[in-house]
Amino acid sequence: MLPFWKYQGTGNDFVMIDNRQNIFDASNEEWIATLCDRRFGIGGDGLILIEQDKEEDFKMVYFNSDGKESTMCGNGGRCIVAFAKQLGIINESCRFTAVDGLHYATIDKEEIVSLQMVNVNEVEVKEKGVFLNTGSPHHVEIVRNLAYFDVYKKGKQIRTSESYAPKGTNVNFVEQEGPNHFRIRTFERGVEDETLSCGTGATAVALAMHALGKVDEQEIKIEVEGGELVVSFEYKDERYQNVFLKGPATFVFQGTIEI
Repeated sequence: MLPFWKYQGTGNDFVMIDNRQNIFDASNEEWIATLCDRRFGIGGDGLILIEQDKEEDFKMVYFNSDGKESTMCGNGGRCIVAFAKQLGIINESCRFTAVDGLHYATIDKEEIVSLQMVNVNEVEVKEKGVFLNTGSPHHVEIVRNLAYFDVYKKGKQIRTSESYAPKGTNVNFVEQEGPNHFRIRTFERGVEDETLSCGTGATAVALAMHALGKVDEQEIKIEVEGGELVVSFEYKDERYQNVFLKGPATFVFQGTIEI
């Protein structure tokens, strides 16, 4: 029997596994996809392993719901911090490694996690959008009437387009709600559908809107379908640094499943 925990960050939900004793077969993509299946498994946008690290507090290994190990997940990163606290690995702060490098994070008594993201040195402004990598690749595009926008159809077209071949990209559609305040909807590769939230996507939108001159502050409110996130950053020497993604990371339930 495999113990698991379920966490969600603004609606982006994950199956969490304590793999510090190397009990989980991370090579079995089909099994990981089954665990993430909402009808035949536990259900989640992804699966995350917390593992031992020789130098830092822990290591994060992230898999999309298709079973494949993937690039960084911002909301998943915030959730693993809350998970590490629940396991007694950390208290109010931590340092951990992920596929995109080292991350620092803090967590308060209300389970609000502030996660340091990677520095971004390049933002590519395209004819119909902006492309940048915030630990995962993201296309950002401003649209009108976001509430009625066909995120699945248009997102899938961009995700699989030749300009982002062969690996594809995540796709974010954005509408400005007010000064330094945006609403977004995201089509995630690996999930191959719209999700309620995407942390690296929210980060990408905040930096892209700054690059386009749409904001006048370096702390941006991002509304996602599952709640609200805040992205802060410093812009210096044409690069974004000290980038932080802040929002809730919530324990949902725990259980065991037969393997």
